[in-house]
Amino acid sequence: MTEHRRFSESRLVVASHNPGKVREISELLSKFSIDVVSAGELNLPEPEETGLTFEANAELKALAAATAANLPALADDSGLSVFALNGAPGIYSARWGGPGKDFNLAMKRVNEELETKSGDDRSAEFVCVLTLAWPDGHMETFRGTVQGDIVWPQKGERGFGYDPIFQAEGMTQTFAEIEPTEKHAMSHRADAFKQMVDACFG
Repeated sequence: MTEHRRFSESRLVVASHNPGKVREISELLSKFSIDVVSAGELNLPEPEETGLTFEANAELKALAAATAANLPALADDSGLSVFALNGAPGIYSARWGGPGKDFNLAMKRVNEELETKSGDDRSAEFVCVLTLAWPDGHMETFRGTVQGDIVWPQKGERGFGYDPIFQAEGMTQTFAEIEPTEKHAMSHRADAFKQMVDACFG
């Protein structure tokens, strides 16, 4: 069994410039006595996401932030994987919204592409990979998923990204309709986060 490195520092950089993602990660970290600061607040550059997997991109972002800030950094690479679209948009989830990362545009594109497919398979999963990196280059990486279906039209004002068109298995509401606390208990990010807490914070 692999020995995980314990997190013992008092400050952590969330390696993201996405306010929704930073807020969600900060909420998940709120029970720990950690000063959480975002890469945006520190004016850290956004590295180009050149990886071909969620893991590669999360590790690239975490290591870039940890090195630049000389602090431990937590990066998230997450996205929507639609089975009838061969896993797309996947690692390109934000890019489906065009240069402005417009998720209304991205959600419309997902629905339009599904409508061109034969059959009625609208199953999908949200994937979240979290990487915790230290300035010395050590990294811990965790993958979480949640299964569900794509619904249309979009519903709900909460959440961010593709939340308004994703309905998790067993749910009657989208991620954008439920309370944040309910989402934190069952989301892909919560799954990866629980694994990380058990391994590095427990």
